[in-house]
Amino acid sequence: MPTHEARMRPIGILVTGEPIAETRHARGGFDALIRGATGAAWSGAWEVIDCTSEPLPSSERFAAFIVTGSPASVTERRPWMLALERWLRAAVRADCPVLGICFGHQILAQALGGRVEHNPTGREFGTVQLELLADDPLLGSPSASPFPVNMAHQDSVVEVPSGTRVLARTLQEPRAAIRWGPRAWGVQFHPEFDAEVTRYHIRHTRASLAREGADPERLDREVGDAVNGRAVLVRFVASIGR
Repeated sequence: MPTHEARMRPIGILVTGEPIAETRHARGGFDALIRGATGAAWSGAWEVIDCTSEPLPSSERFAAFIVTGSPASVTERRPWMLALERWLRAAVRADCPVLGICFGHQILAQALGGRVEHNPTGREFGTVQLELLADDPLLGSPSASPFPVNMAHQDSVVEVPSGTRVLARTLQEPRAAIRWGPRAWGVQFHPEFDAEVTRYHIRHTRASLAREGADPERLDREVGDAVNGRAVLVRFVASIGR
């Protein structure tokens, strides 16, 4: 569990966009989904920072940061994205615990010297099997994989930063989880998505998925809660301050 000193400082949720309208209406934004998925694992405070419009905070007064998903693309290189990349480089150098989710995974990789492009195999949506490639305190042991995770993305980290450990892959995503140094992780999947939220995103993207040769109806039928994926968030917050 987090130490008392760590709980005295908040976890910062760096919001980089909002989920689709159906999700927002039923369950709230990415920050609400993340807080809900962590449950009682974190008893300290949370602070939400909108990276698209607010100044980025001093990392020293936070216990850790979680960078959210976004409908935006890292490839757009907007000014707020460039500012966030500079901030992330400094936070990782300062050994601040960071977990990037989907867009957050991609922008963290690019900030540290990697490269992000549109996935040449198309969108990856729905519940997919994650194969672990190395032991890791957040993801577990390869012997316990594959296990299901929930995906909703069309961009990918196509080149990892120097010194990166690739921790996991899926059929469409060879760099589905990555670690830099002792306390910075990126996961392409959404550990905060359960079956309901994942179905909202599949149904919202149905036409694009079908154009790219996917079967939205099959994806919808095969969706699950992916509790092993959600455990990554729980382990991340539980590890803070150790």
